[in-house]
Amino acid sequence: MHTRDKLLAVRLASVEVIPYALPFRAPYVTARGELSERQMVLLRIRDEEGLTGLGEAVPLSLRGGATLEHVVKELGALDESGTLDRAIRTLAGEDALGPGSESFEGEELVSAPARCAALTALRDLSERQRHARGEDGASASPIPCNATLVAGAPQAVAEDALHWAQRGFTTFKLKLGAGDDVAQVRAVREAVGPEAAIRVDVNGAWPLHTAGRLLKELEPYGIEFAEQPVAEVEEAAELAWQTTIPLAGDESVGSAHDAERAILLGAFRLTGIKLSKVGGIPEAMKISSLLHSYVTSALDGPVGIAAGARLAQAIASEAANPFAPRFAHGLATQRLFAGSVAAVECELRDGMLHPPAGPGLGVEIDEDALQGRRL
Repeated sequence: MHTRDKLLAVRLASVEVIPYALPFRAPYVTARGELSERQMVLLRIRDEEGLTGLGEAVPLSLRGGATLEHVVKELGALDESGTLDRAIRTLAGEDALGPGSESFEGEELVSAPARCAALTALRDLSERQRHARGEDGASASPIPCNATLVAGAPQAVAEDALHWAQRGFTTFKLKLGAGDDVAQVRAVREAVGPEAAIRVDVNGAWPLHTAGRLLKELEPYGIEFAEQPVAEVEEAAELAWQTTIPLAGDESVGSAHDAERAILLGAFRLTGIKLSKVGGIPEAMKISSLLHSYVTSALDGPVGIAAGARLAQAIASEAANPFAPRFAHGLATQRLFAGSVAAVECELRDGMLHPPAGPGLGVEIDEDALQGRRL
């Protein structure tokens, strides 16, 4: 991206920081607990011409990250800045495309979710400005996605898998660590058949000795990969020698530095990337240059999903090796919610995520729905 000088010259006419929540259709159950709703923060910036840029932050406080209140405070600093120059330096560090390292009000490092929201909004605004000038925008090719199956009774999980399969999904991600793990995988494999891809996500909940035993039991079911089966990267390096199932990172890979360390230790063959966890697309692209990567949702709202789709497209186009493996992305989680705050957003059809055709990310907010979901 070579638009930093243009971005720095643009003044913001207004900034909105809107915390809101989306309820789940059914409780979202993982090894880390149960959620009835997802809380997040919408960032909306406008330039003096009235063009809008949207960003979104998903606080990951259950994983030890910044709280919703802290992220709102960080993004609120934009209200005091008035210019994109100040916004970039405050929320993204001296390098507009870097991971960010400056402190917030002299206290602590700017959180990854706030950085993600700021950089996403800046990118969205920049692309809308280029569209207004008649310049070509980014492509909007569809993204293959996996189904996300929350933990539960084996038969219930299998029935859920069939519902996703009827909508064109052929890759299934099971959340394990909160029930009879092997029975859930067996039931899903029997339901979806031998050709479907099954991956498992443990969110680091298994002790090392348990992980070794359970992965051995899961090997006959043709597991595509196991995401974060243990909490520590050192444990994953040891576990990798005990199973034929490829191991993928998630919680353990939040930066390019983490990816390099995982490679040196031989812990992971690939990794999932959550934009709010790594701080935005620039750091995500650094990670994907080191490890085979797929994009996963942090249970994002419509803006975060659209940004994730953009990242998935960038990963595919930037892959140096045309024979590198391609993975379905975990960006179909909007099906888990009972509503949305968008009038226009990505659409799921036949197992594929279709980005909106409009300028920038293409997302348009439903103001009434947003007001009804505000926190």
